Amino acid sequence: MPLPELIEIVPPTHVAPVELVIPGSKSITNRALVLAALARGLVELQGALWSEDTEVMVDGLRRLGFGVEVTADPLESANRRIRVQGQGGVIPRGGSTETPLELFVGNAGTAARFLSALVCLGRGTYRLNGVPRMHERPQAALLSALRSLGYRVQAPGDHLPAIIEGGGSRAGKVTVSVDQSSQFASALLLSAHAGGWEVQVTGADVEELPYVEMTRRLIESFPHGGGKLDIEPDASSGSYFWAAGELLGGRVKVRHWPTSGWQVDAVFPRYLPLPQSLSRERDLGDSIMTAMILAPFGRWPVRFTELGRLRVQECERVVAMRMELTRCGADVEEVDDTLTIRPSLLRGATIATYQDHRLAMCFATLGLKVGGIRIENPSCVKKTFPNFFEKLAAPAPEGLGVLVRDAHSGRILSGSELLPT
Repeated sequence: MPLPELIEIVPPTHVAPVELVIPGSKSITNRALVLAALARGLVELQGALWSEDTEVMVDGLRRLGFGVEVTADPLESANRRIRVQGQGGVIPRGGSTETPLELFVGNAGTAARFLSALVCLGRGTYRLNGVPRMHERPQAALLSALRSLGYRVQAPGDHLPAIIEGGGSRAGKVTVSVDQSSQFASALLLSAHAGGWEVQVTGADVEELPYVEMTRRLIESFPHGGGKLDIEPDASSGSYFWAAGELLGGRVKVRHWPTSGWQVDAVFPRYLPLPQSLSRERDLGDSIMTAMILAPFGRWPVRFTELGRLRVQECERVVAMRMELTRCGADVEEVDDTLTIRPSLLRGATIATYQDHRLAMCFATLGLKVGGIRIENPSCVKKTFPNFFEKLAAPAPEGLGVLVRDAHSGRILSGSELLPT
């Protein structure tokens, strides 16, 4: 039986000390899958995340003709060992002008952007499409860059769905802006060697962009001739449990916390307790949303600045966070791309998640401290952290031992009932 449409988090009265294992990084997994497909030999990814976003990427590679073998990971149920037979820059399959090869990317920004660049190396025609929200998300800067390299791209309004005609490698220089998304630059960089592209990245604080730097460092260390790569735990996913420790008294730790410096959100614990200001561009990545649910419990107002990119992700996250925190009684002010959250006395509420996994996990974390928090459509966590609620409910030391119940019947959920379909 899958997760109900509405669940309630029951704040625990006591939490034993725990040290949890977190699934692998989505950002690294999807980048590594592209590099593995382009490698000259068999690549095995260990500790790779297995979630909706990475399943979409694996499905896309298989449709393109790459051999991909997925097996269980004995150390973490939401991870997999993934073996990819690299083709040395060749894309095995392509469609025709009349019948393009269809690639469905869901609402996975990484898959949409990375596959758009990858299929340019093919010798056929490809059509990329996703869910309605993905068709609204930015794509123009990437598609413009691909056109400047000589590839034919048809995309009404420069959004998905898009039809791309692969032309193989085409040496040339290309400039791409990261003002709307750093994934545009990462998409080009991942396929640059095979494509013969020289990529110049423009935009604010280019040298400081953490996800572009992650891509560059992964490319440098990747076994391009074949071999193994270990995927480190996802720091954004781990932020919910560091926040749980703050809310519940510091008894929660995350095992094997990333130390490579590749993930911007690995610095999340350094910002506990919260400072008076946090920037989405300079300080934290997506874990800045996790910090927002801690702000009402602080001793001073916290300004969350430079949040523009949150507006064009899985949902309009700035507005969503303001609305749902306000629903819980928080004092939240939105001005331009800044949210100011003041110390507040919170109450229970039914939380709209807008099909956004991070909204669901943020407010479920808030429910560890505030009674009566009910989460709509909790299954949306499958996008990046399918066993999130299982981690909450598992007994220590593997989980927090939190009660999660069906909000309609009051029945306590356990085992597979906590997993999305």
